[in-house]
Amino acid sequence: MDIVAAAVLSGNRNFEGRVHPLTRANYLASPPLVVAYALAGTVDIDFDKEPIGTGKDGKSIYLRDIWPSNEEIAEVVQSSVLPDMFKSTYEAITKGNPMWNSLSVPSGSLYSWDPSSTYIHEPPYFKGMTMDPPGAHGVKDAYCLLNFGDSITTDHISPAGSIHKDSPAAKYLLERGVDRRDFNSYGSRRGNDEVMARGTFANIRIVNKLLNGEVGPKTIHIPSGEKLYVFVAAMRYKEAGKDTIVLAGAEYGSGSSRDWAAKGPMLLGVKAVIAKSFERIHRSNLVGMGILPLCFKPGEDADTLGLTGHELYTIDLPSKVSEIRPGQDVTVTTDNGKSFTCTLRFDTEVELAYFDHGGILPYVIRNLIKE
Repeated sequence: MDIVAAAVLSGNRNFEGRVHPLTRANYLASPPLVVAYALAGTVDIDFDKEPIGTGKDGKSIYLRDIWPSNEEIAEVVQSSVLPDMFKSTYEAITKGNPMWNSLSVPSGSLYSWDPSSTYIHEPPYFKGMTMDPPGAHGVKDAYCLLNFGDSITTDHISPAGSIHKDSPAAKYLLERGVDRRDFNSYGSRRGNDEVMARGTFANIRIVNKLLNGEVGPKTIHIPSGEKLYVFVAAMRYKEAGKDTIVLAGAEYGSGSSRDWAAKGPMLLGVKAVIAKSFERIHRSNLVGMGILPLCFKPGEDADTLGLTGHELYTIDLPSKVSEIRPGQDVTVTTDNGKSFTCTLRFDTEVELAYFDHGGILPYVIRNLIKE
């Protein structure tokens, strides 16, 4: 039997697996409704017509019977949320606490990186950086790392939840002496690029068309045909000196604007994302990390063009940024003779400048040094 487990949560985000990796249906609701659904034990209920449960007297209890009035809520707030709570907290806020105050603080103007830390690690964004921008570039004979459908969220791309025991991130932590009980979450380890790169596309609910219906954070390494974790496949391509691209459907990068959803793919070696459409902020973040965002023409997508993701992709771009215009047409060709036109989603001249510099981070550093 294929059971769909449901969750009701009171929060500011709703992603697959946010409450638990195996809950496939997740709904946002107010805190009282979360309690009501918990009491009912099901989301398949009409609160107006069906009782939540049965009272001690054997009578049916409905939501309206336990829902507090505005007056009752105001009374609790008045008696429980007191000014002294805030005064006592803020009076001592700059004094810290004994544990905080006893921390040793290294002197010096530069941060002292601890190479053994599994929480904070020096990121590689500026390694090998020169004062001269690398310039504009296309993509030649890139493999497809992943082939997605519609509505891939930033949590699919870079999950913030628990670190699965068999994942590349778990392997990394275990090799460094971290017990499984101390894995914590991807969100808590976002200061470590080694963990976060391994956590990119690691959502266990992700659907990659290269896997022919199988759900999970793996892909097919095209040259060998092996099924591998996405991070492992990406490193194989990198070691072989091969670029990669991602194919996607509509609203790629929807959900919260998670910066690691752009930083992670860049660290994996992804050079371009070709999608039907992008979530606004995620498109901007991809540009900031030097990744090309391309949109299929209206009415077209990977399926209508007969793309399987097993092809090699070449994206033709001028080598001088002055010859590129925001929103221009770009030709994409594959090694099996297919050719199609995409819209280049650099939307402003500033975004072209970021691309010329290899991303916003080197752009900012070069400008700071010049000043």
